Amino acid sequence: MQTFPRPFGHLHYRDDGDPAGMPLVFANSLGTDLRLWDDLLPRLPAGLRLVRFDKRGHGLSSVPPGPYSAEDLAGDAAALLDALGIRSCVFVGLSIGGLIAQCLATSRPDLVSALVLSNTAARLGSTELWQARIADIKAHGLAGIADDVMERWFAPAFRQTAAYPAWRQMLINTPQAGYVGCCHALAAADQRAATARLTLPTLGIAGSVDGSTPVAVVCDTVESIPGARVEVIEGTGHLPCVEAPDRYAALLTTFLADLGPA
Repeated sequence: MQTFPRPFGHLHYRDDGDPAGMPLVFANSLGTDLRLWDDLLPRLPAGLRLVRFDKRGHGLSSVPPGPYSAEDLAGDAAALLDALGIRSCVFVGLSIGGLIAQCLATSRPDLVSALVLSNTAARLGSTELWQARIADIKAHGLAGIADDVMERWFAPAFRQTAAYPAWRQMLINTPQAGYVGCCHALAAADQRAATARLTLPTLGIAGSVDGSTPVAVVCDTVESIPGARVEVIEGTGHLPCVEAPDRYAALLTTFLADLGPA
């Protein structure tokens, strides 16, 4: 188990692949841990350095008292990359992970050479939406919201598969304080102006039936970055790296090839 010390405790991370390869850094969504990328990584080209981590309050990372901010979450990512000696990585962020990616590219442009913004936006929902979510969780726990969240996360066909229950359980197993802490970050974060000033190569990925960040929402953010484009994975919801890892890997592989040598 690999951990990195932070003032609040530790971050859990994994550093796999070729230590000398192009670094790809992955930040996962609200209510998931770094296993989000398990099916994707073996489908990527050889020779890459593959780093992923559990954001604070999730997975095997420490759960400091909330509320958290997007700047807190991006600061954790920056500290981890500094400690690992990583510069000019391709940062792949999904949902709140994509918000972390945008914030990191803005605050520490030395660390990020290209972005993959998956199922995300510069403003994810409204303050009122996240306040209502927090109230629901405090009243009913994560189990009480799980079915509604799963409908937004996954296409109906995937919810009939044997793989589906484990993802529902992952959400329920997320520390409630960590989930709520990140909800506060989402309620306050608005990266729209800062993201529109970014100029680095960017790929957007959307799921055609994503009930959390619909295609139009992803496009609004990604297309504000000059030269960026959005690819839609048909028949997938909020976590296309889970529902369609082959198609997701193909998009990443093409994007990396277009970037050229590190």
